[in-house]
Amino acid sequence: MSRRTPALIAAAVLLPLALTACSTPDGDAAGTGNKASAKSDGFPYTVTNCGVTTTYKAPPKRVVTMNQHVTEIMLELGLTESLVGTAYLDDKVLPKYAKDYASVPVIAKEYPSYEQVLATNPDFVYGGYSSAFTAGDGRGREAFKKSGIETRLNTESCAKADTPMETLYEEIREVGRTFGVTERAEAWIKQAKADNAATAEKLKDLKPLPVFVYDSGDKTAFTAGGKGIGNELIKRAGGTNIFADLDKSFGDASWENVVARKPEAIVIYDYGATTVAQKKKRLLDDPALADIPAIMNKRFAVMPLSDAVLGVRVPAAVEKLAAQLHPAATTS
Repeated sequence: MSRRTPALIAAAVLLPLALTACSTPDGDAAGTGNKASAKSDGFPYTVTNCGVTTTYKAPPKRVVTMNQHVTEIMLELGLTESLVGTAYLDDKVLPKYAKDYASVPVIAKEYPSYEQVLATNPDFVYGGYSSAFTAGDGRGREAFKKSGIETRLNTESCAKADTPMETLYEEIREVGRTFGVTERAEAWIKQAKADNAATAEKLKDLKPLPVFVYDSGDKTAFTAGGKGIGNELIKRAGGTNIFADLDKSFGDASWENVVARKPEAIVIYDYGATTVAQKKKRLLDDPALADIPAIMNKRFAVMPLSDAVLGVRVPAAVEKLAAQLHPAATTS
């Protein structure tokens, strides 16, 4: 995974959002592609994001996004016309965003160069993973600042508190505040909390299912650790992450430990060139894993990688994963 190398594991971290567009006081609908008609009220606004403090005198007007989950945050909040460039999808954007996304120039398939970003004449760059702002590649936040360009990094990359859902709410809240669309952001948060509560109600009497996340790996298993939204997704979907004691968002685990911890279900992250079918075959064909309950029962769940990061897909991803882990309890 090119943007989640071992040095950046902590920067990575379960999600389509079944949230209808929320109408806003200015008559726009979040996610419709209408330009935010933010007023000057509430500015200047000062926020500290991953150690960088910025004061905004007005909402940014020319934005480049790097990584899918932050692009979808912008689209969900109805900020399409503020986007002058985007880069790096893991999956297709959700159908509800497809038309708006198609109107935004894609400046690079993966990470753009510093020069490619500057060519769009942005005043703001929003990155999803720490790798979006790799100084060694010329895209450090300080370099952008020297060019008069403000930046934001998705806070999962630097959050210290183990409250990932609250971190998500705060991410949406701060982005909404930065762009002068506070009421849109608060409407999304209100709906997300209601959706999470509805899923929790369905699962309240169930015993959590031991879950192993298989992201990738052959000699070792690259898996979800106990930090970040990935672990939170499993908990809220009625599971227990067998590697919750791994003190990071992602990390390597030995196959011996996978066997010893006896997962009853395996969640496969779907992305990249290796298909879900290929990942299943690798697991099912490994004789060392044959006695794992999840393998014996062929009990798999699948999540697009875009569902497993800190973005607007999370509440719906919880519900979808819960339906795969506990189908009887979640069927209406």
